[in-house]
Amino acid sequence: MKLNRSKLYQRVAASIADGIETGRWAPGTRLPGERDLAEEYKVSRPTIREAMIALEMKGWIEARHGSGLYVTHRDSSGGLREDALNLDIGAFDLTEARILFEGEAAALAAVSITAEQLAELDQIAEEMADPATGNATLFDADHRFHIAVANATGNAAIRSVVEYLWELRTRSPLCANMFDRARRNGVNPRYDEHRPILDALHARDPHGARAAMRRHLRGVVDDLLEATELELIERARHELDARRDTLAKRLQIGPA
Repeated sequence: MKLNRSKLYQRVAASIADGIETGRWAPGTRLPGERDLAEEYKVSRPTIREAMIALEMKGWIEARHGSGLYVTHRDSSGGLREDALNLDIGAFDLTEARILFEGEAAALAAVSITAEQLAELDQIAEEMADPATGNATLFDADHRFHIAVANATGNAAIRSVVEYLWELRTRSPLCANMFDRARRNGVNPRYDEHRPILDALHARDPHGARAAMRRHLRGVVDDLLEATELELIERARHELDARRDTLAKRLQIGPA
């Protein structure tokens, strides 16, 4: 089945919820894997990942036993409407938009950036490179770096768009949830991904700046995919440990 591109994760999630409500997947049933669902709905795996997280946030599914995602309940009210799953923009859609806008912003900045703006970016990069920099400061430096690049374009509209995309990271519940999962799994802004962007800006190389920014943001997508997979694995590990403890206690019970 082919779906409209608008709020794609939301449409996929609503369709899966309808399948749960109509009995295709009963409570306790394991959902098909990401690859199979992506093939069925003709969407990417990141879109399926966003749909699964949306359903999990609403309490419809849960990770279990390290074998995948399972249905937790069925809604008797006639399915889950799309507006009930409206958690705004997901992290993958947001980052795709950032690749487009910030890649071009970096290219434009490379031919218009001033010495003062380069010095500002150098200072921010030094903060990111400092091992003593805490996580909160690191995320703030990451934000300031990208806004400084947008500001260096000299185009107020571009800066406003980039600012808005950054605001969505925390304003969108789904997006904020996904980035929180990534942070819990140790994903932090990395100096070595920002350095090539800065080097290209110093060289006033628009093609290099665009490529470096896009490469960095594609890395963000990879980090998000890996982090959400790691969370499922970690949950499974904790549950397996608990089952082992229970089994060990049962085996200790012997005849009086």
